[in-house]
Amino acid sequence: MKWIDFETPQTIDEAVKLLADSNGQAKPLAGGTDLIVQLRVGDPRVSASQVIDIKSIPELNELSYSPEAGLTVGAAVPLYKIYNDENVKKYYPAIIDSASLIGGTQIQGRASLGGNLCNAAPSGDGIPNLIAHGAIATIVGPKGTRNANVEDICIGPRQTSIENNELLVSINFPINPSGFGASYLRFIPRNEMDIAVAAAGVSVVVENGKFTDARISLASVAPKPLFVKEAGDVLVGKPVSPESIQEAAVLAKNAATPISDMRGTAEYRKHLCEVLTQRALDAAIERAQEN
Repeated sequence: MKWIDFETPQTIDEAVKLLADSNGQAKPLAGGTDLIVQLRVGDPRVSASQVIDIKSIPELNELSYSPEAGLTVGAAVPLYKIYNDENVKKYYPAIIDSASLIGGTQIQGRASLGGNLCNAAPSGDGIPNLIAHGAIATIVGPKGTRNANVEDICIGPRQTSIENNELLVSINFPINPSGFGASYLRFIPRNEMDIAVAAAGVSVVVENGKFTDARISLASVAPKPLFVKEAGDVLVGKPVSPESIQEAAVLAKNAATPISDMRGTAEYRKHLCEVLTQRALDAAIERAQEN
């Protein structure tokens, strides 16, 4: 293993300068549960001569909620803090569906939703839920601050639209309207095999027995987590019914482009997309009716 420099900036500006000066050879480290392993095994997609520890930067450790701004989750906030937060439990319970599934207890003490997003694994458990909630990523680089829809971040396996000289600072969840509900479900062959064969993250807004909004996302069935816009759009204006849910689930299934591997065949994964979308929508509707 080659020598890697280690830096611990205290501010966003310091971190961005280190990234900008590295010629693409620096990698931010939050929990490191993926990055450290990738560097240790010499993954060619994650070459780095410098690691930048971002855990000391205050903005990346922010976990806050307000009725005006919604929920802000800093890119370095560990999962256990997210699913133990009272505001998350009250206003964003579906986030716990995925945050509590990523790795085991030890991993959840270090791993973050920001890291899960930047790792850009097609099977990333945190990403479909971010997409379903319409979350916005705040990114800072040499040219300043920009915001991006989370569904636009992952562009391929282990590839993101975040430039090498940019830093993900936080993920912002908007205020949920009345009648909002969300859910995340995945299928794994056994508890010991902690990678989804297929997964679905969904959200709905229900008013007077009809869908007024819906978002559906899938994982493990394409080169990147999918935002299946057409599957959510088809629900809008329709009554909450098994027929409406089935129509959306079929569209989700048709959007999937899975491969066959040791965890399941492509045909099986497409079937799971339909089943998991149906079940996640049922769970989201139940939550919506409680709001």
